[in-house]
Amino acid sequence: MKCILPCLILLSAITACNHPQKKEMKAITWPDAKAPIAEIIPHQRVIHGDTVVDNYYWMIDYFKKGPDSTKVVDYLKAENAYLDTMMKGTDQFQADLFKEMKGRIKEKDESVPVFRNGYYYYSRTEDGQQYFKYCRKKGSLSAAEEILLDVDQLAKGHSYYSAAGFSVSPDNKLLAFGVDQVSRRQYTINIKNLETGEMLKDAIINTEGGVAWANDNKTFFYTSKNPVTLLSEKIKKHVLGSDAKTDAVVYDEKDNTNYIGVGKSKNGKYIFIASQGTLTSEYKIVDADHPESPFKVFAARSKDVLYNVMPVDGKFLILTNWNAKNFRLMECPLDKTEKENWKEVIPHRADVLLESVEEFKDFTVLSERKNGLTELRVLKKDKSDYYIKFDEPVYDAGVGSNPEYNSTTLRYAYTSLTTPNSTYDYDLVKKDQKLMKQQEVLGGYNPKDYVTERVFATAKDGTKVPIALVYKKGFEKNGKSPLLLYGYGSYGSNSDVYFSSPRLSLLNRGFVFAIANIRGGQEMGRQWYEDGKLMKKENTFTDFIAAGEYLMDQKYTSKGHLYAHGGSAGGLLMGAVANMAPDLWNGLIADVPFVDVINTMLDESIPLTTNEFDEWGNPKQKAAYNYMKSYSPYENVEKKAYPNILVTTGLHDSQVQYFEPAKWVAKLRATKTDKNVLLLKTNMEFGHGGASGRFDYLKDVSLRWAFLFSLEGITK
Repeated sequence: MKCILPCLILLSAITACNHPQKKEMKAITWPDAKAPIAEIIPHQRVIHGDTVVDNYYWMIDYFKKGPDSTKVVDYLKAENAYLDTMMKGTDQFQADLFKEMKGRIKEKDESVPVFRNGYYYYSRTEDGQQYFKYCRKKGSLSAAEEILLDVDQLAKGHSYYSAAGFSVSPDNKLLAFGVDQVSRRQYTINIKNLETGEMLKDAIINTEGGVAWANDNKTFFYTSKNPVTLLSEKIKKHVLGSDAKTDAVVYDEKDNTNYIGVGKSKNGKYIFIASQGTLTSEYKIVDADHPESPFKVFAARSKDVLYNVMPVDGKFLILTNWNAKNFRLMECPLDKTEKENWKEVIPHRADVLLESVEEFKDFTVLSERKNGLTELRVLKKDKSDYYIKFDEPVYDAGVGSNPEYNSTTLRYAYTSLTTPNSTYDYDLVKKDQKLMKQQEVLGGYNPKDYVTERVFATAKDGTKVPIALVYKKGFEKNGKSPLLLYGYGSYGSNSDVYFSSPRLSLLNRGFVFAIANIRGGQEMGRQWYEDGKLMKKENTFTDFIAAGEYLMDQKYTSKGHLYAHGGSAGGLLMGAVANMAPDLWNGLIADVPFVDVINTMLDESIPLTTNEFDEWGNPKQKAAYNYMKSYSPYENVEKKAYPNILVTTGLHDSQVQYFEPAKWVAKLRATKTDKNVLLLKTNMEFGHGGASGRFDYLKDVSLRWAFLFSLEGITK
């Protein structure tokens, strides 16, 4: 659970060559080490007349009681020590993998500059440095560089450091940014005077990290979080120089199933407060020139209606699912914003999902999804249109950073399983484009050495499930190759293809990599999402199983060589398919997995729980409880053989608390009948997203791949 946005799982690397690398294989012998045995302390849960004994409920103590809960920490450390012992024979291999993957990264690099309000903004990285420098140049790329924030310097001495939410005041003199030093996504907002270099005394704790500046250059709005549940529940207004403790609350969200945020319109004229859940949204608006005025409701929330608002000259554009499951584009006057005044611009289409809208003064760019692939559609003021076409069979394209409302250039990003991340500028008038930057893969990389495919598996109910694959040229479909299948399938988050230089470690050693677009995502339209949530959640799991079976039937792999990987809500997927089809997989990797569905969704003190009743259901309702209990991985561990499993978590995870995977592993150890390897790695310093440095995460990737390679008998 607990990942609003698609949780991307980073993959791993080796220097590309023109011929498949020979695999040195030998039978794996795991050390004869004794696994930790978690203490059993029975705890009864009684609800809806159903009594369940949870022997490992006590593991919540660190979350509830804090650092004094030494028993929990001691258990997690014992699991880490056991993992170190079991994987000891791969230490050198992991070190080699890390070196390999790090060697592919261009250490001294720079992002494509983005022009905004008279300045070009960019970030750059330096050799050997884990973080970056946030910079700008005035008026021209040949101008002198200003280093606005040296994150490499700020991060010194911190095991975790995240700087985010960079926002420059309209007069270009102040920088607001958020800092998280724990990995709980509780950011402190800081303000830097860009003329003097001094940090102002205005420091605001426990926020989402971003701000929306009013046009007076002294007032900004921000999202304040509940310190216990971590819910974003209030929008506050701060005036520079005042005490943050006295900041006025301009909006207090009463619906604890909604997320809230605040932002500024692209044309700079309005501040918006957005309140949105899975099913319902509402916007409030105020003139950015008058931050002292009260916010007004744009259109009152109504059940099952989502909308997003963009002001353009003389009107508002509205992207909405109102009477349009796959969304449509509408417009309304500036002074008549309720739904009865909305007029249709782009109608609903059953076969096309309208995902997002980027507004410019003279153009509107629509991101549409058809047959699972993104298309960019340019709509001119005269309502004529055209599409920006892409050629590969499976790819991902998306609108990038386009802060200038008056621009006639569209910045967009493009990638595929074989095409490195690419940034393009597209002239909306001339209809031509320029490649601004493509990710450089050091050591040599030729996309022609790899093959990508898109195939469709048939699900349990006959639905066709898309699968994207990539492998090294020379691969033979004889069932002998190992294959790693990735899946997510929740929140309507799309598992689009993307290039990963680290992934080459797998491909060059003979692995096939595949992504299954299972229901619960939104790749095939809004219905695809709705058919994989709430009382239809099982479709997510059976789709993934069908994908695995299809890949074996078509000889991409075979039993004994099929592996699966997922994180967060994708970790729920791993736990579910481990219970439902344990003999299908030789190994599973479950990163920060949401596996204790019932207990977490019953406890509203756990971060983000109430926001997600519309995704999973509320177990206080009997029907929802029974259905959730039928698939919750922790609830359904049985005395039977399970595949080899590697589980990762973070002690400070704000999205999926550490105790879920810890309890799951403890119960599996006590219950399963096989002798397969079961490992738990807890990062004692980080949270949901892992390490913050741009190289440190590769150590975790090295562990994952060493685990897979060990199961395949690949030793180098």
